[in-house]
Amino acid sequence: MLSRSILDQFFVFHPERWHDKDWRAASGLPLEDVWFPAADGTKLFGWYVEAQAESPVLIWCHGNAGNIVNRLDNLRLLLGQDLSVFLFDYRGYGKSQGRRPSEEGLYLDAMGAHDYLTRVRMIRPDRLIIFGRSLGAAVAADLAMHKPAAGLILESSFPSIEAVAKFYYGGLPVHWLLGAEFRVIDRVPALSLPKLIIHGDQDDIIPLELGRQVFEAAKPPKSFHLIPGARHNNTHQVGGAPYLQLLTDFAVRAMRS
Repeated sequence: MLSRSILDQFFVFHPERWHDKDWRAASGLPLEDVWFPAADGTKLFGWYVEAQAESPVLIWCHGNAGNIVNRLDNLRLLLGQDLSVFLFDYRGYGKSQGRRPSEEGLYLDAMGAHDYLTRVRMIRPDRLIIFGRSLGAAVAADLAMHKPAAGLILESSFPSIEAVAKFYYGGLPVHWLLGAEFRVIDRVPALSLPKLIIHGDQDDIIPLELGRQVFEAAKPPKSFHLIPGARHNNTHQVGGAPYLQLLTDFAVRAMRS
């Protein structure tokens, strides 16, 4: 019988390895290559882009598929809002080392990203906004439990792997076969920093009702933003300028509060 950790590689994590290219030239973005260690020493790769010296800085915990290259168009929009961004790949994704992603591994990766920003770049925690999308929302919520930041953005989030599995399999305990839990629902009630929770009302992977459960469980201060017509992977496209302004306004308010 396959172990739970091996089944996670089939059902939870869908990394893509790196395709060599001059991504800075291809994207036209001021991408700064960054190598940094995860909390357990695993060597990870990311891009840092700076808007202005005192702008909010997003620590971007991306979703379970692809790698940071797949987020370049979205990164361009965020930079256009004068938001600095540190977008990094988890272990086993893109250029980052490590063969098998894991729940605990992703948490350690995010903590390493935070340490890089605060200890190497000397960025104050009150400038940091932790931004997690989909599976990355679970990573972001865990990071906010362990490291200081000004605010937390959870987009297309879910209460737990168990909740997602039960939704898709009619309540059957399919999650028992998996090792990963990603229990956002256990973390958000304990987080006192400002929180923005975003969901598309046509999300075809994580239903809106699961995103609302995360919001209901979260401790104030919190706000919920619905993007009409948005599915799971196109919130930034469907949301357009109002969505981007929402992120900017939240980040600036959180940084100043």
